[in-house]
Amino acid sequence: MTSHWTEDVSACVNARLASFFEEKAEEAQATSPLAGELLLAVKDLAMRGGKRLRPAALFAGYRAVCSSGQVQQTGDVGAALELLQTYFLIQDDWMDGDEERRGGPSVHASFTQRYRDPQLAASLAILAGDLAVGFAFELLHRAPFPTERVREGYAAFSAMHFEVVCGQQLDLLEHQDVSLMHHLKTGSYTVRGPLRLGALLGDASAAQLAALERFGEPLGVAFQLRDDLLGTFGDPRVTGKPAGHDLREGKNTVLIADARDTLPAEDWHKLKHVLGHDHPSAADLATAAALLERSGVRARVEARLSALIAQSEQALQGAPLTSEGSAMLGDLLARVATRDH
Repeated sequence: MTSHWTEDVSACVNARLASFFEEKAEEAQATSPLAGELLLAVKDLAMRGGKRLRPAALFAGYRAVCSSGQVQQTGDVGAALELLQTYFLIQDDWMDGDEERRGGPSVHASFTQRYRDPQLAASLAILAGDLAVGFAFELLHRAPFPTERVREGYAAFSAMHFEVVCGQQLDLLEHQDVSLMHHLKTGSYTVRGPLRLGALLGDASAAQLAALERFGEPLGVAFQLRDDLLGTFGDPRVTGKPAGHDLREGKNTVLIADARDTLPAEDWHKLKHVLGHDHPSAADLATAAALLERSGVRARVEARLSALIAQSEQALQGAPLTSEGSAMLGDLLARVATRDH
């Protein structure tokens, strides 16, 4: 294992996805003359960058309980996590009306460009998402682990799927409990779920699973807080999304939840006017972002983020995990704390 283990994980997952898509291209060609179009949509998004954080968390969880574990052993499951992510992104982009993803068109936007029919494009995007999640479970089934471990992995994978769907429902309904929404929608399958999945495949003890839960729970929330900060204050040249993206979309982020609870009525009215605007100007977005900063909302969210990172750091102290795995978990911690996209 090199010191750049996350790069090894990314290379392994990318290679596994590439070979899987090549295999599926032949299957699609033999199935339907048009099936390749859906496959290509899934492939294009899955292979178009991405942080590969979930496969990294998966392998770190595996190595934390199995010191002899190798990257290749979790390749199928890491690729399955990326396809689960692809499925969620396809749906999320359509629900939010996002036209861009990872520096290129979202799947429904790409189909709209091709067919000039938004309803048809949305329908095709849904089918592409169905394909992606089916592929995810297929790859999970292929994982080279004993049957009992794969069975436990299936249960953990299905739990992630269920929680994210429930979290997305809360998001769509703009539920007031933003913390619960983030716990379900992001925390479950970004850090906490992949860590647990990797540990189960490594035959973790109850004490090891509990330690990883204590580490992963605050880190998953920290990931979402960083995501919310980047969605409002991030550099579009780095994030791949327009400036003030979350404000532009009127998303119910932790920043907005804090502002709703703490801003004076006059300031909240100004912010709400921007959030509810169909096409806010760059000046309006800049004013809204400045308001969140000047009022202390941004500083409070950043302080909470720092506290969560410290909580995860503390969870590693004395944890019954392998030294190699603990070091990898520390790397993940730093990656989430400092990420800029």
